Amino acid sequence: MALEPPGRGAFLLLGLMNSIMIAVGATVLGLTIGIAGACGKLYGNPVIKDLCEVYTTLVRAVPELVLILLLYFAGTDLINRVLAVWGYPPADINGVVAGIFVLGVVQGAYSTEVLRGAILAIPQGQIEAARAFGMPLMLMLKRITLPAMLPFAIPGLANLWLIATKDTALLAIVGFNELTQTTRTAAGATKAYFTFFMAAGALYLALTLFSNLILGRVERWARRGLPSVGGAA
Repeated sequence: MALEPPGRGAFLLLGLMNSIMIAVGATVLGLTIGIAGACGKLYGNPVIKDLCEVYTTLVRAVPELVLILLLYFAGTDLINRVLAVWGYPPADINGVVAGIFVLGVVQGAYSTEVLRGAILAIPQGQIEAARAFGMPLMLMLKRITLPAMLPFAIPGLANLWLIATKDTALLAIVGFNELTQTTRTAAGATKAYFTFFMAAGALYLALTLFSNLILGRVERWARRGLPSVGGAA
């Protein structure tokens, strides 16, 4: 486990950094998709509402491992087929970009439902007042909807972030060197399976504890000025 060769500690830390990088990128992409999906479900026309419903239903119905294999391999093949039609050579898809895209699509479906529920939890008087003043939809979203829904959305989004950090392990099936894959490689080379997988578990636990600390502070910031959940003593 030493950081210097022949130790494998630095190898595991590199895998952890790759996992964090993919989880951050997937969460940002998922939030972007989620905001668009939630607004589409609540304020879109019937066609947009149906498309958003199909997207969230399909992604949540299919196991994540199957989605990863489908989007990673089938998506790469589709891109290269399109490039071939246009006369371009096949593209070598970057593993980090592919991992962020695949997990971001999965995160987006769950984020859509979390954000939709948070928007519905906003007191409707605030939305009606904004509409009464003739506020455009995008301005109302920026000034009223997003700030007001934040306290209701953070617990669900925090869970999605923690899920994203664990879902990066599924990318080991496509050979990407995140923490689980690097742990498996190190354990296979040294035959010290118990040691390396316990170390990987400790790193995942440390990431979760640190995330809980940061997310707890963000939630307290978002709920400033609001009454406590338990009410006044």
